[in-house]
Amino acid sequence: MAKQAFKMKLNPGQKEEYKRRHAALWPELIKLLHDTGVSDYSIFLDEETNTLFGVQNQDGAKSSQDLGGNPIVQRWWAFMADIMETNPDNSPVSIPLEQVFYME
Repeated sequence: MAKQAFKMKLNPGQKEEYKRRHAALWPELIKLLHDTGVSDYSIFLDEETNTLFGVQNQDGAKSSQDLGGNPIVQRWWAFMADIMETNPDNSPVSIPLEQVFYME
């Protein structure tokens, strides 16, 4: 199992809305993530910079960041586009992070 980490950017003042939308994460999106081997998925917010840090386990060839061709993911991106920094296709601007330390 591999661990993936990435960062994204939340628009200022959108913390509560981001939390609200994720508290009601669509069941079909959860199923898609589980079916592709994504688990133990957390997102943290640095409120000083509005930077979101995502960390997830990946048991398979794809992480959540590789599912952009799926219509469920595309709908989620469109749903979230008004509160995040996005690319022209509504995908969140997401930057992979290199693991530089691990302790079990």
